[in-house]
Parts: sequence; structure tokens; C-alpha cells
Amino acid sequence: MAEREHVRVAVVGSGFGGLGAAVRLRREGVTDFVVLERADSVGGTWRDNSYPGCACDVPSHLYSFSFAPNPDWPRTFSGQQHIRAYLEHVTDVFRLRPHIRFNSEVQRMTWNAERLCWDIETSSGNLSADLVVSATGPLSDPKTPDIPGLDSFPGKVFHSARWDHDFDLRGKRVAMVGTGASAIQIVPSIQPEVERLTLFQRTPPWVMPRVDRAITGVERSLHRALPVTAQLRRGLLWGIRELQVQAFTKRPNELGLIEQLAKRNMARSIKDPALRAKLTPDYRIGCKRILLSSEYYPALAQPNVDLVASGLSEVRGSTLVAADGSEAEADAIVFGTGFHVTDMPIADRVVGAEGKTLAEAWKGGMEALRGASAAGFPNWMTIIGPNTGLGNSSMILMIESQLNYLADFVKQLDVLGGRAALDARPSAVHAWNRRVQERMKRTVWNTGGCTSWYLDASGRNTTVWPGTTSEFRRATRRVDLAEYELLRAPAEKDAESKNAKTKDAESKDATSEVTA
Repeated sequence: MAEREHVRVAVVGSGFGGLGAAVRLRREGVTDFVVLERADSVGGTWRDNSYPGCACDVPSHLYSFSFAPNPDWPRTFSGQQHIRAYLEHVTDVFRLRPHIRFNSEVQRMTWNAERLCWDIETSSGNLSADLVVSATGPLSDPKTPDIPGLDSFPGKVFHSARWDHDFDLRGKRVAMVGTGASAIQIVPSIQPEVERLTLFQRTPPWVMPRVDRAITGVERSLHRALPVTAQLRRGLLWGIRELQVQAFTKRPNELGLIEQLAKRNMARSIKDPALRAKLTPDYRIGCKRILLSSEYYPALAQPNVDLVASGLSEVRGSTLVAADGSEAEADAIVFGTGFHVTDMPIADRVVGAEGKTLAEAWKGGMEALRGASAAGFPNWMTIIGPNTGLGNSSMILMIESQLNYLADFVKQLDVLGGRAALDARPSAVHAWNRRVQERMKRTVWNTGGCTSWYLDASGRNTTVWPGTTSEFRRATRRVDLAEYELLRAPAEKDAESKNAKTKDAESKDATSEVTA
């Protein structure tokens, strides 16, 4: 039997988290690693989400790595194609391609207690690794609701994250299911070309204007010539969002003024009082992610758009039936119904030290020490893990903080030497999560009166970080070994035991000689 390939580190995923981990490993002098990617190119969610109008709702200069600034962003809010191109650029500049295994979907990762490593099965072959960095991201596996009769629909059906570019929507009757961040970009993009657009809205979102513009050539030239100007721009964008955090996490009632601004934004485009009533949320702004669009409301006011203020409950052939009994005919259904965030599919494929999957360990809710380490899963770390999400700023800031933690984790293993592994102590994991959940109680995400994808099936917020990005960076600057149990390979334990016995015997002999 051929010997299984072994690497020091296996990174799963090649989105922002995976590529960031790869860059950081190389900077730390670690070159014996692979990046396992299930697709045939890098990009993660920015590769998979290519629907019409797809763009980021975080300013470009903040939605990029601090170690890889891009002076040539074309717009203040970048489109999907620009962000994907940026990630391809990072891959090339930092020479990551030799490390990437494309078309290598992870099927199983099992902790090997004898060898203190992870045995990994992929669609392209098997290998093992001392350390696994899971960077699959929470927005990678689309969630499509189980709608009775959907199989009988004669038309086209797809999720926004799996857009069918070969299907021509022009002149078609299209149903858009969901009103989240993807839907408010898709609706104005396809409205002018479809015959009729029916939007099934279960819960209306709060929508603020998206102040987007082209970045001028003068600005780009300045950022290239004087990189400090781009740093200042990034710092200003970051600082504004840090100041906003208090309202989200400690004083939700202060968000009332923002609600008034959002209502004025709606009133400018929606003149029909009945439609405006359907579009007005009944929960505190910020409870769900605040969406940014200057085109969404104008599109809804067009004569070829129907808003159904109820979720889709049944499909009867080409007839779609809403929960309120209303019906609509459609040639195509587009689901903008989110992702498996609190029940990530990768968790079913990770088998820890006790033979349980990560999904089984997280049955009562996801939790990880400092958003990275799960108890019972040694030398396994996740990027964008439990309670590391943000409601108002850039996830790249959180990712870079977790990369600091990863770098120190690797250093600690080096210092310990030999075949060693670190397993988060259950007491440390629980203590960390108790503190997080205690802080979560007064946040707008828990008190705002809505049901969002931030909450798991039991209503527990296992997604968002209840503080500033600078607080999280401080919390993940170093690995505290007291929060981990040190594991040694059985052979090394025996050797250490023998050495200890030898030293003890020598000590006794020396004592006897002195006594004599």
C-alpha cells in the first residue's frame, strides 16, 4: 500500500479566509501546506455568487487585506467581478498556486490519536496533516426551503448562489423568493428585462441608500504614488464603523434616528401607501443586517413588479401559492434564501478525538474558543467560526485577527516540539462562550424583535461578535496555553515516562550515596 501523503498544514477553502491563511503561513516560514479547494478556481463566495448586480456592501478599501492593499479599486463599493479579480491577484502575487489542490472536495477528516494528525479524504485523493485550518466560510452552501410541489414546477429553478447564466430571463415571468442582501441586488438588475417579477417577501428588510460612485483616476494615482493615503482612507472607514458598534451592542434604542432615515429613503421612491406599509419592518433596525441599495425601492415601484408580503408555501405546476393564499404564475423561480450558517455542512465531515462529528458536538449550538478551536478537535482551527461575524463592518478585519491567532498557534507547537497537539479545554470553551452570550443579551440582534439568520434553531446567536473589531483583535493576539490540553503521541509519552523514571532512579542513587 502506498504511503499516505503528509503535510504540516491543510487549509480547506480558497476564499478570503483560506488565501489569507496561506499567505500568513508562508510569512511564518511554513511552506509544507496545501489548500484544498472543491472548485476549479479560487474566490469562495465571490466565485460562487455571480448573480446580476452582485456587489459588496462594505467599502472596497476596507474589504481587502491590510497586507495586500489595492490602489486601483474602480468603485467605492466593488462588484463581484472586481473582488474575485483581487483574490486571483493575491493568489498570484503571494505565489500560492503551487499549494492549491483544485477539484479536491473534503469528504472526511478524522483525528488520528495514535499519530496525532488528521487523516483527510478528498475527491482527488487522501492525505494527512498535523494541523487543519477550516476556511469554508458560512456563506458557501446555499439553503433552499423544502416547498411542497416544487418538484412539479415545469420551469427553471435555481439559487442566487448558483446562478444559471445559460437561462435567459428576458420576457419571462420570474419569481424571486426572499428579500435578503442578494435579492435587493438581483431585483433591480433583472426588473427591466423580465415580463413580470413577483417578489415573495416573508420579512421586509431595512434598506439604506448605497452611496456608490466611481473612484476617479486622480484618486487611484494618488493611492499608487502615496500608499499612506489609501491607509488613511481605510483607517477612516474602519474608525467610523468602530464608533457605530456601541449602538448595535449596548444602546439599540439609539438606532431610532437611523430608522427615520431609512423610512425617508423608502418614501422617496414608494408613493403607494399600501406598498409602503408592506415594506416597513416591524423590528428595530440592525436586528437583521442593514441592507444598502439605491435601486431596490425604485424597482419595486415599477408596473411589472408585484410584491407578495408572504412567504412561498406551495407550488402547483407553474402556479406559486403564498402563505396568505395569493397566487402567481411563473416561468422561473430564483431562491435568495440564504445559506447554511449555523449548521455548516463541513461539520458533518469532521470526526474528532471521541469519534463524534463536529456537527454532533455542536448539536446544542456552535461554540469555539475565541471563534477558532472546538473542544475534542485537536489541532483544528476554523476561520470565521462561531461568533466572529459582523453586523456593520468588514469581515476581513476579523479574518486577519484569526490569522494572528493561527500564527501564534503554529509558533506554540514549534516551541513544544516533537509530536504535539493542542486541544481546547471544554472549560475554556464554555467560559469564553458564556462571556460572549452574556454580552449578546443586550445587543440589537437579540433584543430587536426579529428572527434572523444570526440565530440558530434554538434562538441562540452563534454568529455575530458582540463587540468591536479591535476588541476581537486583542482577544486573539496570542494563544493562552492554559486554555488547551497538551497531547503527546503514545510513543513520545512512553519515552518521556522512561526518561522520568531514569532521572528518578538516578536521583535516588545520588541520594543513597550522599547518605552513605
